[in-house]
Amino acid sequence: MGTTGTKEADGPAFTWEVKANDRTYNNQFKEKAFLCWQRRKYKGNIIHTAKYNFFSFLPLNLYEQFHRISNSYFLLIIILQGAFPEISTMPWFTLFAPLVCLLLIRAIRDLVDDIGRHKSDSTINNRPCEMLVGERFLHKKWKDLHVGDLVRLHDTNIVPADMVLLSSTEPSSLCYVETADIDGETNLKYKQALLVTHHELTTLKSMASFQGKVVCEEPNSRMHYFTGHLEWEGKKYSLDSGNILLRGCKIRNTDTCYGMVIYAGFDTKIMRNCGKIHLKRTKIDRLMNKLVIMICIFVVLISMALTLGFWSKVTEFKTKHYYMLRMHMHSLTTESIFILVSFVILLSVMMPMAMFITAEFIYLGNSIFIDWDVEMYYAPQDLPAKARSTSLNVQLGQVGYIFSDKTGTLTQNIMTFKKCCINGIVYSPEEENICEENPSLCNSFADQKLLFRNSKLLSIVHANKDNVVREFWRLLAICHTVMVEEKDNQLLYQAASPDEEALVTAARNYGYVFLARTQDSITVKELGEQRVYQVLALMDFNSIRKRMSVLVRNPEGSIYLYTKGADTVLFERLHKKDMYRKKQIVKAATEEALTSFAEETLRTLCLAYKKVEEDQYKEWNQRHQEAKILLENRAQALHQVYEEIEQDLQLLGITAIEDRLQDGVPETIQCLKKGNIKIWVLTGDKQETAVNIGYACQLLSEDMHILDEEQIIAILGAYQETKNNLPQVEMAAMIVSGEFLDQLMKSVAAPVLQNKDSNTPQSPEVWRERTFVELACRCKAVICCRVTPKQKALIVALVKKYKNAVTLAIGDGANDVNMIKTADIGVGLAGQEGMQAVQNSDYMLAQFRFLRRLLLVHGRWSYMRVCKFLRYFIYKTLAIMMVQIWFAFYSGFTSQPLYEGWFLALFNLLYTTLPVLYIGLFEQDVSDEQSLELPELYIAGQKDELFNYWVFFQAIIHGTGTSLVNFFMTLWISHDIIGPISDYQSFSTVMSLSGLLSVTMEVILIIKYWTILSVLAIFFSLCFYIVITRASQSVWLFTVSPTTFPFMSVEQNVISHPYVLLVIMLNVSLNTLPVLAFRVIYQALKQLRLKEEKEEEKAEEVGEVPIEEMAEVPRARRSSYAFSHQEGYADLITQGTIMRRSLGFSKYSDDDRSSSIDFV
Repeated sequence: MGTTGTKEADGPAFTWEVKANDRTYNNQFKEKAFLCWQRRKYKGNIIHTAKYNFFSFLPLNLYEQFHRISNSYFLLIIILQGAFPEISTMPWFTLFAPLVCLLLIRAIRDLVDDIGRHKSDSTINNRPCEMLVGERFLHKKWKDLHVGDLVRLHDTNIVPADMVLLSSTEPSSLCYVETADIDGETNLKYKQALLVTHHELTTLKSMASFQGKVVCEEPNSRMHYFTGHLEWEGKKYSLDSGNILLRGCKIRNTDTCYGMVIYAGFDTKIMRNCGKIHLKRTKIDRLMNKLVIMICIFVVLISMALTLGFWSKVTEFKTKHYYMLRMHMHSLTTESIFILVSFVILLSVMMPMAMFITAEFIYLGNSIFIDWDVEMYYAPQDLPAKARSTSLNVQLGQVGYIFSDKTGTLTQNIMTFKKCCINGIVYSPEEENICEENPSLCNSFADQKLLFRNSKLLSIVHANKDNVVREFWRLLAICHTVMVEEKDNQLLYQAASPDEEALVTAARNYGYVFLARTQDSITVKELGEQRVYQVLALMDFNSIRKRMSVLVRNPEGSIYLYTKGADTVLFERLHKKDMYRKKQIVKAATEEALTSFAEETLRTLCLAYKKVEEDQYKEWNQRHQEAKILLENRAQALHQVYEEIEQDLQLLGITAIEDRLQDGVPETIQCLKKGNIKIWVLTGDKQETAVNIGYACQLLSEDMHILDEEQIIAILGAYQETKNNLPQVEMAAMIVSGEFLDQLMKSVAAPVLQNKDSNTPQSPEVWRERTFVELACRCKAVICCRVTPKQKALIVALVKKYKNAVTLAIGDGANDVNMIKTADIGVGLAGQEGMQAVQNSDYMLAQFRFLRRLLLVHGRWSYMRVCKFLRYFIYKTLAIMMVQIWFAFYSGFTSQPLYEGWFLALFNLLYTTLPVLYIGLFEQDVSDEQSLELPELYIAGQKDELFNYWVFFQAIIHGTGTSLVNFFMTLWISHDIIGPISDYQSFSTVMSLSGLLSVTMEVILIIKYWTILSVLAIFFSLCFYIVITRASQSVWLFTVSPTTFPFMSVEQNVISHPYVLLVIMLNVSLNTLPVLAFRVIYQALKQLRLKEEKEEEKAEEVGEVPIEEMAEVPRARRSSYAFSHQEGYADLITQGTIMRRSLGFSKYSDDDRSSSIDFV
């Protein structure tokens, strides 16, 4: 790890200096904050991820809300109403009160979301830890830590800040950590303290007097890199990532360890990767902003046109009737300005505020339905689904890309020994009632949790006559880096990965029990007989070798080499000369088993061994010792030496381990893929593991062409040279690593400056990114391995940058937070890795499989409901309000309102609200079962088919047509006739009734899901009109306030004439019947066209030969090798670094530990 040296002084100039146990020294460092104001350079360990505080909530929230064009538009209308009350059609407070209500609803929603973040921050900041104060470790909270503080951690504790490991109770001050919450890897990693601190910091007094200074790089987001040195007592000791404990790691298999905080709070690497909270807007929100601008422009232009008409009318009137000039108190220009403002106010309701208020209730209702859905309730953990954001439901129906974590999201992170193949014979688990023998009956060490039981194999093991079977289990008990300890008369295995633990446990259950190990020996109890094997060499796993070997001398003195690894590696090293026919048959059977296990998506390891002669070992050992002491190219030399002895092996068999998926994951992915949703897996785990899970969850299939990094570079290079189209890769999958992606993401983090003088403004990096995203999006699946949390977010940002698609990110750990924040929709799984992902998400689920129902049912329904609601609301508003424009031509362009004031005020509030709410909350085109059975219906949302500019234009035409029919038919019929609708008030009432009934008939036509609620909604809406109109036109109210209630008994008098009822019925019929006929004919033609297209596709499939645009290499048998392991454990064992000196060894006595803790 760290070594003494002077080269650090010549290295990079580090500016981050932290001194142990000296806050005064650390607080002297300042950094520029604003102008001349400076603040402390080193942040405390307290974190705040919330958007608002007590003082910033009101101004910041109002600032965000008035970024919506609609709110600014309404505020402008209110100002005009207040500034010109004499020309306003309605008092200013009639619009001000709804606007305040709308702002209040959204503010409360944002406040509730932010309170959740504050609670999460408080929970994290108040976690307990032990901090050195004076000469005692006191119980403090995370938020009390600062850089330079010394912290004590115990087994299963979470590291509170980035720290330099100083010492631990483990041998050589090793410390084991689990980083699944940071990088998604399931295997344990080890960290090691510097030798100087390991030997010197052995007492509390020495720790209290420790004055070492760490000089290192500035805080950054590189999770796997660290450079710095420790200055202590005039010497420098180099530090790297192997000496650092990162915030969020969990201490495992380590009793106690001690560390010094170097980065705290937002300076820690995990917080640097968490990103910022983004204000998320839906596609419909952004479209509505543009439509509001269009409507505003339309209202202003119409108002200006009508004002010109007024100018012309007044000029003509003054010319003909010069004797009435005294009626015009103001100049023509002033009156025209008043008329312009009056028309703007009058027509402002073309963008009704009621639509936005109703939409908020619809969003809230659909969110509640998600919370109430018992189909998404997970009983084992008592967790229902939770919509933590109410404004994104509509976007759940438009998702085009899903970015998923692997560990804990797709998998349960549980490894089970599923099957094995020994000497060409496959042994599968039997049911408990079939398997007569239980391993625990004759083996007191057996682990009852292992479910793999096979009575035939167990009888062969007990007979102890089959040498291959014996060597198979012996290999699993010997060839590993597992440590063992005894606790309460039980053997506890401490494995670096769950794979190794599953293999050693399987051997233990079948009579080959790993008992103990030393630096140069392994003790195994084989079928009741204890045997000690001398370890001559331990050859570790790494990503290149893909195998592990152990060279041992058995108690009889014979030397054997046991090897396990990938089938692609071991099969090349099998003994080929004079291979007997029986061995050939065994090899073929083993290959068949490998193919079968791969199809079952099990993780396989091949096992082989050979006997090594004494003379051969001595020659090889001499070369081995020479390679071990080389100062240069040592790793390469060792690799070559290992290659020499790992030849001419004899195949024993294969093991098959199942990395358990969560329930329903394959079915969910297949269903979502049918809905044209592309799924990308972003994981920090190794490629082999990620690919294996890709096949297990059916994201990858055997007929897919896998594009590796070399092929991707070749395709991008060829495309850049030829400028031709990218190849068609519909049946391909892309697998890339984090290092490869680093070269493609440079322009995402910073904006790219365009060259004005060039016709190609894109930089090479931007062009490369765009091409890569285009190629990736053409693939059926994408898997990104070994990616950091920041890279996950950058991948999401790339797709958002270059594709007009809605993105969804789903994960369960702190390493997924940045990705969840960056995506348009973030889904957090309430898993075993804490609640940080949930606290930063928009929706909470308990299992990945519930994502299918969330999108295909709730998402599609929400999208369909909101789109239908918006189209209908725009239609009914224009159907009523466009009449005002036609009326202006017959009222001298005086901006006189046609309708009664109370009708205008209550039209959107009561008379048409209930049917609209029903559509937004309960409308269904198909049932939830059909939505899941027909995921193809989801594509409509991805293509924005239900609400777009064309749908908006259709609503305008429909509403304008309705207004034309109502106005001019009524006007034509009543023209030059003295009758019940010859006066202004009667005409207004007929127009009100015709408009209300026309829009009511439209809502009857568009509702597909009829229930008692829909009937009651329409019935009560009409009842509200009748009751309120009769009340507002009563004689008593007219007597009380004639100006407020001028329409005395008009509606009652008009309705009493059958002639008027016929006019109203004629208007409603002319508005309804042509539309109904058009829709029936359109649907019939649409179905006919779809049928013809399907027949043409079938004919093309039969008649055409598919053209291959990518030359495919014949596929060989797919290797299902996958093994989670970190390189380096073998060296720790052979050097004795990892070995305890005695069973009762503890660096600090229990008395010292108990006496050093005080509770604050």
